[in-house]
Amino acid sequence: MDCAGSGSRTPCSGPATRRCGRCQVVAYCSISHQVAHLNVHKKECQRLEQQMKQAHVVSDFPFTFSEEATVQVCDKRMTRCSFLIKLGIHRVGMWMSECSCGASITLNCSRLIEGWNLSSKMCPCREPSTVLPELLSGWKEYYEWRCIPLYSPVAVLLHWPLTLYWAIKLAVQGNLIPEISNELRIHYLGPEKELHQLAAFSELYAVFPGVRMYIDLVGPAIPEERNGERIELRDYAHCTETNCKGKCSTESFGPTSLSSGTSAIKLKLHAGYYHDCYKNLNKGSPPNLIIAPNAGVAAYRSWLPTIELIKEIKVPAFFSDYCEEACNLAISCTSSVTNASPIVPIQLNPFRQPLAVEDSALFLPCYSNCFIFGI
Repeated sequence: MDCAGSGSRTPCSGPATRRCGRCQVVAYCSISHQVAHLNVHKKECQRLEQQMKQAHVVSDFPFTFSEEATVQVCDKRMTRCSFLIKLGIHRVGMWMSECSCGASITLNCSRLIEGWNLSSKMCPCREPSTVLPELLSGWKEYYEWRCIPLYSPVAVLLHWPLTLYWAIKLAVQGNLIPEISNELRIHYLGPEKELHQLAAFSELYAVFPGVRMYIDLVGPAIPEERNGERIELRDYAHCTETNCKGKCSTESFGPTSLSSGTSAIKLKLHAGYYHDCYKNLNKGSPPNLIIAPNAGVAAYRSWLPTIELIKEIKVPAFFSDYCEEACNLAISCTSSVTNASPIVPIQLNPFRQPLAVEDSALFLPCYSNCFIFGI
């Protein structure tokens, strides 16, 4: 936890252990830094206080491991590493980047990691056994539909494709895009961890049956040697059983390589910022939707020209972040460019990752893809 008054003229005198008495969200190293930060903090204190009161809602998950993955991680009784170790998936396959020690290991990103490293009972490695509900409202309903036990950790990775699912559903409900027919084109901005977990996106087969999806992933974290790489997810990510039918593979593809009505997930990687890549992206059909998971809009000035572009091309765009306050700050930035309020207001994402972020900047509980809004 950093001192909220660290930008003061004097250096911090020690760790930030002195919390604001009202909101309990920010902390300071000393009384002098708290006083120096007062004029800034009083503008946000009441808002943060309200968010802190809703912390229990943000951390409410239906899983048998919820206490360990949320409260115990926030209280430092459990770490992301120890949580993954307990489940037997620490530094393994797609789970590699879910803790700091795994993320520091250099991975061969050019090879698609194809499996869950879990038994068939614990992962969605085959077709759903029942009809898709009209709208999946959260993790419990999703797990019941996919016949996955609530002790399975697959939600820790599935929050990427299901956050995309939720953004698409919000866009349809808000009449921002038409009802989904047989094709969707998505521009997905700022992927990082997802580059090691792309096989999890094959779950889009299940939630959008019969729909061909073209997803352009764009961001500076994509290695230059992967620029232009095309990936086709032909089936579900597989389990540990040798006879598992789930199978994903990487190969080049063209826009007409599938027969009409055939379901497929086709990805293409683009190294660089969206506003720099857009002309090449737009040579084909325009996107139906733009999504920027865990965007950090207020933290990076590079978002400003991208937001200006989004305003110009008039494509609905959804942004998520780790906590509600980060979304509030993001809206302040986007509104300064668009001169408009969000089309879809900030709301809790029912498909946020159910594993708390360690050492967050605030005492608010933080989760990957926690809150979402649309412009």
